[in-house]
Amino acid sequence: MSYLRADIRQRADELVALYPERRSAMLPLLHLVQEQDGYLSEEGMAEVAELTGTTPAEVRGTATFYDMYHLEPVGKYVVGVCTNIACLLAGGEEMLEHARATLGCAVGGTSDDGLFTLEETECLADCNIAPCVQVNHRYVRTTTPAAFDALVNDLRAGKREDEIPPHGTLIRVRRSGGLRASRAQIATERDAAQSAREARAGGAK
Repeated sequence: MSYLRADIRQRADELVALYPERRSAMLPLLHLVQEQDGYLSEEGMAEVAELTGTTPAEVRGTATFYDMYHLEPVGKYVVGVCTNIACLLAGGEEMLEHARATLGCAVGGTSDDGLFTLEETECLADCNIAPCVQVNHRYVRTTTPAAFDALVNDLRAGKREDEIPPHGTLIRVRRSGGLRASRAQIATERDAAQSAREARAGGAK
Protein backbone atom coordinates (compact mmCIF):
# COMPACT_ATOMS: atom_id res chain seq x y z
CA MET A 1 0.00 0.00 0.00
CA SER A 2 1.34 3.41 -0.96
CA TYR A 3 2.30 5.87 1.76
CA LEU A 4 1.49 8.73 -0.61
CA ARG A 5 -2.03 10.06 -1.08
CA ALA A 6 -3.74 8.74 -4.19
CA ASP A 7 -3.41 12.03 -6.09
CA ILE A 8 0.24 12.43 -5.10
CA ARG A 9 1.01 8.82 -6.04
CA GLN A 10 -0.57 9.32 -9.45
CA ARG A 11 1.60 12.36 -10.05
CA ALA A 12 4.63 10.37 -8.85
CA ASP A 13 3.96 7.57 -11.32
CA GLU A 14 3.56 10.11 -14.12
CA LEU A 15 6.88 11.71 -13.19
CA VAL A 16 8.75 8.41 -13.18
CA ALA A 17 7.37 7.59 -16.61
CA LEU A 18 8.99 10.74 -18.06
CA TYR A 19 12.57 9.61 -17.38
CA PRO A 20 14.60 6.94 -19.22
CA GLU A 21 16.20 6.07 -15.87
CA ARG A 22 13.86 5.94 -12.86
CA ARG A 23 16.42 7.37 -10.46
CA SER A 24 16.46 10.60 -12.48
CA ALA A 25 13.02 11.37 -11.07
CA MET A 26 14.29 11.49 -7.49
CA LEU A 27 14.33 15.27 -6.96
CA PRO A 28 10.82 16.02 -8.26
CA LEU A 29 9.54 13.01 -6.32
CA LEU A 30 11.03 14.43 -3.14
CA HIS A 31 9.16 17.66 -3.78
CA LEU A 32 5.94 15.66 -4.00
CA VAL A 33 6.63 14.02 -0.63
CA GLN A 34 7.34 17.44 0.89
CA GLU A 35 4.13 18.78 -0.63
CA GLN A 36 2.16 16.05 1.13
CA ASP A 37 3.89 16.11 4.52
CA GLY A 38 5.54 19.53 4.68
CA TYR A 39 8.89 17.77 5.10
CA LEU A 40 10.59 14.54 3.99
CA SER A 41 9.27 11.81 6.24
CA GLU A 42 11.08 8.48 6.51
CA GLU A 43 8.08 6.74 4.96
CA GLY A 44 8.00 9.19 2.09
CA MET A 45 11.71 8.78 1.36
CA ALA A 46 11.32 5.00 1.48
CA GLU A 47 8.63 5.22 -1.18
CA VAL A 48 10.82 7.47 -3.32
CA ALA A 49 13.53 4.82 -3.04
CA GLU A 50 11.08 2.18 -4.20
CA LEU A 51 9.89 4.31 -7.12
CA THR A 52 13.43 5.10 -8.26
CA GLY A 53 14.99 1.69 -7.71
CA THR A 54 17.41 3.07 -5.12
CA THR A 55 17.83 2.73 -1.36
CA PRO A 56 16.46 4.98 1.39
CA ALA A 57 20.08 5.83 2.25
CA GLU A 58 20.68 7.09 -1.29
CA VAL A 59 17.50 9.16 -1.16
CA ARG A 60 18.44 10.66 2.20
CA GLY A 61 21.96 11.39 1.00
CA THR A 62 20.58 13.25 -2.00
CA ALA A 63 18.01 15.18 0.04
CA THR A 64 20.58 16.44 2.55
CA PHE A 65 22.49 18.17 -0.25
CA TYR A 66 19.66 20.64 -0.97
CA ASP A 67 18.43 23.44 1.28
CA MET A 68 14.89 23.28 -0.11
CA TYR A 69 14.28 19.90 1.50
CA HIS A 70 13.56 19.51 5.21
CA LEU A 71 14.14 16.20 6.96
CA GLU A 72 12.29 17.25 10.09
CA PRO A 73 8.84 18.80 10.56
CA VAL A 74 8.68 22.55 10.00
CA GLY A 75 6.00 25.17 10.43
CA LYS A 76 3.17 25.76 8.00
CA TYR A 77 5.14 28.81 6.93
CA VAL A 78 8.91 28.75 6.49
CA VAL A 79 10.16 32.34 6.70
CA GLY A 80 13.51 33.05 5.10
CA VAL A 81 15.38 36.28 5.74
CA CYS A 82 18.40 37.02 3.57
CA THR A 83 21.58 38.34 5.19
CA ASN A 84 23.80 38.25 2.12
CA ILE A 85 25.74 41.37 1.21
CA ALA A 86 23.03 43.56 -0.41
CA CYS A 87 20.48 42.64 2.24
CA LEU A 88 23.07 42.90 5.00
CA LEU A 89 23.75 46.51 4.02
CA ALA A 90 20.01 47.19 3.89
CA GLY A 91 19.35 45.84 7.39
CA GLY A 92 19.11 42.09 6.85
CA GLU A 93 20.55 41.18 10.24
CA GLU A 94 18.21 43.61 11.97
CA MET A 95 15.25 42.17 10.06
CA LEU A 96 16.29 38.65 11.06
CA GLU A 97 16.46 39.68 14.72
CA HIS A 98 13.07 41.38 14.45
CA ALA A 99 11.60 38.25 12.86
CA ARG A 100 13.04 36.14 15.67
CA ALA A 101 11.40 38.37 18.27
CA THR A 102 8.08 38.60 16.40
CA LEU A 103 7.78 34.88 15.73
CA GLY A 104 9.10 33.88 19.15
CA CYS A 105 11.56 31.29 17.90
CA ALA A 106 15.28 31.02 17.30
CA VAL A 107 16.76 31.01 13.83
CA GLY A 108 16.37 27.43 12.64
CA GLY A 109 13.54 26.85 15.10
CA THR A 110 9.77 26.69 14.96
CA SER A 111 7.29 28.82 16.89
CA ASP A 112 5.38 27.20 19.75
CA ASP A 113 2.13 27.29 17.79
CA GLY A 114 3.75 25.35 14.94
CA LEU A 115 2.95 28.01 12.36
CA PHE A 116 6.37 29.47 11.62
CA THR A 117 9.89 28.20 11.05
CA LEU A 118 12.57 30.88 10.74
CA GLU A 119 15.64 30.54 8.52
CA GLU A 120 18.60 32.73 7.70
CA THR A 121 19.16 32.40 3.97
CA GLU A 122 21.77 33.08 1.36
CA CYS A 123 20.91 35.28 -1.63
CA LEU A 124 17.25 35.04 -2.62
CA ALA A 125 17.83 36.91 -5.89
CA ASP A 126 15.62 39.92 -5.15
CA CYS A 127 18.44 42.26 -4.21
CA ASN A 128 16.79 45.42 -5.52
CA ILE A 129 14.12 45.07 -2.79
CA ALA A 130 16.25 44.50 0.28
CA PRO A 131 16.27 43.09 2.84
CA CYS A 132 14.66 40.19 1.03
CA VAL A 133 12.12 38.01 2.84
CA GLN A 134 10.43 34.88 1.50
CA VAL A 135 7.66 32.74 2.92
CA ASN A 136 7.45 29.22 1.50
CA HIS A 137 9.67 30.36 -1.39
CA ARG A 138 7.27 33.19 -2.29
CA TYR A 139 8.56 36.76 -2.33
CA VAL A 140 6.65 38.87 0.16
CA ARG A 141 8.76 42.04 -0.09
CA THR A 142 8.35 43.19 3.48
CA THR A 143 11.37 45.43 3.90
CA THR A 144 10.44 47.10 7.20
CA PRO A 145 9.64 45.70 10.64
CA ALA A 146 6.12 47.12 10.44
CA ALA A 147 5.49 45.44 7.09
CA PHE A 148 6.84 42.17 8.45
CA ASP A 149 4.52 42.34 11.45
CA ALA A 150 1.56 43.04 9.17
CA LEU A 151 2.50 40.01 7.08
CA VAL A 152 2.67 37.77 10.16
CA ASN A 153 -0.71 39.01 11.35
CA ASP A 154 -2.20 38.26 7.94
CA LEU A 155 -0.72 34.76 7.92
CA ARG A 156 -2.02 34.04 11.40
CA ALA A 157 -5.48 35.18 10.29
CA GLY A 158 -5.35 33.08 7.10
CA LYS A 159 -5.57 36.13 4.85
CA ARG A 160 -2.69 35.26 2.49
CA GLU A 161 -3.47 31.65 1.64
CA ASP A 162 -4.32 32.49 -1.97
CA GLU A 163 -0.74 33.59 -2.59
CA ILE A 164 1.19 31.63 0.06
CA PRO A 165 0.23 27.95 0.32
CA PRO A 166 1.50 25.66 3.10
CA HIS A 167 5.18 24.78 3.02
CA GLY A 168 6.14 22.16 0.46
CA THR A 169 3.74 23.27 -2.25
CA LEU A 170 5.82 24.49 -5.17
CA ILE A 171 2.91 24.83 -7.59
CA ARG A 172 -0.84 24.55 -7.12
CA VAL A 173 -1.94 24.62 -10.76
CA ARG A 174 -0.77 21.77 -12.94
CA ARG A 175 0.50 22.92 -16.31
CA SER A 176 -1.56 22.03 -19.35
CA GLY A 177 0.86 23.43 -21.94
CA GLY A 178 4.40 22.69 -22.96
CA LEU A 179 5.75 19.28 -23.90
CA ARG A 180 3.12 16.60 -23.31
CA ALA A 181 3.17 12.92 -24.16
CA SER A 182 0.92 10.03 -23.27
CA ARG A 183 2.23 7.11 -21.24
CA ALA A 184 1.80 4.85 -24.26
CA GLN A 185 3.88 7.15 -26.46
CA ILE A 186 6.59 7.42 -23.81
CA ALA A 187 6.71 3.64 -23.43
CA THR A 188 6.88 3.11 -27.20
CA GLU A 189 9.69 5.60 -27.67
CA ARG A 190 11.59 4.21 -24.71
CA ASP A 191 11.35 0.67 -26.07
CA ALA A 192 12.56 1.87 -29.47
CA ALA A 193 15.52 3.64 -27.88
CA GLN A 194 16.40 0.53 -25.88
CA SER A 195 16.24 -1.63 -29.01
CA ALA A 196 18.51 0.81 -30.82
CA ARG A 197 21.04 0.70 -27.96
CA GLU A 198 21.01 -3.08 -27.95
CA ALA A 199 21.49 -3.15 -31.73
CA ARG A 200 24.47 -0.80 -31.49
CA ALA A 201 25.96 -2.87 -28.71
CA GLY A 202 25.55 -6.03 -30.74
CA GLY A 203 27.21 -4.48 -33.77
CA ALA A 204 30.17 -3.38 -31.72
CA LYS A 205 31.08 -6.93 -30.72
